[in-house]
Amino acid sequence: MNTLINKYNVPGPRYTSYPTVPFWQNEGFGEKAWLSSLTDTFRSTNTATGISLYIHLPYCESLCTFCGCNKRITKNHQVEKPYIEAVLKEWEMYLKYFSEKPQITEIHLGGGTPSFFAPEMLDLLINGIVKHANISTDYEFSFEGHPNNTSYQHLKTLYEVGFKRVSFGVQDYDPIVQKAIHRIQPFENVKQVTEWSRAIGYESISHDLVFGLPFQQISSIQDTISKTIELQPDRLAFYSYAHVPWIKGNGQRGFRDEDLPSAALKRQLYETGRTLFEENGYAEIGMDHFALPNDSMYKAMQNGTLNRNFMGYTTTQTKVLLGLGVSSISDSWAAFSQNVKDIDEYQTMIENDQLPILKGHILTDEDLTVRQQILDIMCQFATSWQDDEFSFEEKQVLFEKLEGFKQDGLLTYDENSLQVNPAGRPFIRNICMAFDKRMLQENTERKLFSQTV
Repeated sequence: MNTLINKYNVPGPRYTSYPTVPFWQNEGFGEKAWLSSLTDTFRSTNTATGISLYIHLPYCESLCTFCGCNKRITKNHQVEKPYIEAVLKEWEMYLKYFSEKPQITEIHLGGGTPSFFAPEMLDLLINGIVKHANISTDYEFSFEGHPNNTSYQHLKTLYEVGFKRVSFGVQDYDPIVQKAIHRIQPFENVKQVTEWSRAIGYESISHDLVFGLPFQQISSIQDTISKTIELQPDRLAFYSYAHVPWIKGNGQRGFRDEDLPSAALKRQLYETGRTLFEENGYAEIGMDHFALPNDSMYKAMQNGTLNRNFMGYTTTQTKVLLGLGVSSISDSWAAFSQNVKDIDEYQTMIENDQLPILKGHILTDEDLTVRQQILDIMCQFATSWQDDEFSFEEKQVLFEKLEGFKQDGLLTYDENSLQVNPAGRPFIRNICMAFDKRMLQENTERKLFSQTV
């Protein structure tokens, strides 16, 4: 395994989209082109599958130094209402372009720290959203909760407006690791919010853990997972720490590079976690996720309906994902659009009745073909293609890349299909990169992605 880790531990995307954001072509993209694609997809899919909403809530009271998200650190809670009002106005601006009342299938509140906002502010936000929409019968509303500041009232308020799933950011319980990443979070806090959620009626409770953090050891990850299993969350995310300190505004400065586990130890941390999860009834779902058999994500993996978008893995099949709030990304399947990344600029544009669009990408037919293949690999560990989807020369290039994985026992393939072997799952990002034409065509010296292992 160490030989394979050394071979495949290269920078690579996590493929929540294709093309990945650094390879978007902004030429030919504009507000008009984006709205045309959005409204076309909305018109053809709203009745059948509905739409998803991602709402970015960027404020945090303190900086976690492992975090690569768009956030603003403040203890000033006067910022809450103006921001919520801006998000609601952005939503109302989009409503003007829809041909009918949107049917919402999914809402996810991410951050930042959504539980930075007072329960009454979150109530104002969600009620302001849903009053303009119909709700699908199989809807899924979820939010990210910080165990240190998610109150019983947060959970109760959001449950009463339709939220049935919550994910708590745990990361690691080891005090040395917590100090290094500036995330001091006692087990008792996580236990309390988990038990509150269960008592209130949440149907799916998730804990997010991270491997590859500074000072992590096998013994510490074993202790973290032991405590996690004690609480029996329905779903687990076991993310690889993405070390990207070069990104502007990133807080990854709280430790030295030499404090991070080696690539071999990092993979060992994951394998230790995976073994413990599986021994305790959790099944591996896609990449970095585990679920108990009662969870909807497990069922989606089993019946072939697992999906992946900018929010990560999801059980919904929407083609429209509308991102609201600063830095949020929207997806119409045939186009992407990202909002401006500065909160003040975002609010000023909204006040001036401007959609706060920063950049985007219109997908070509080739992009759409590759997108589906990468999505299938990420969600089903398999994909297939028609004879006319690749030229002879393109097939030769692809097969040359796949042959290396095949020789290493990571996958099997033939003229029109591919199947990832269990041994290949740790290298799923690398396998997807073989299909990534835009990455192969781009010659860049810039640091763009975290390591794949």
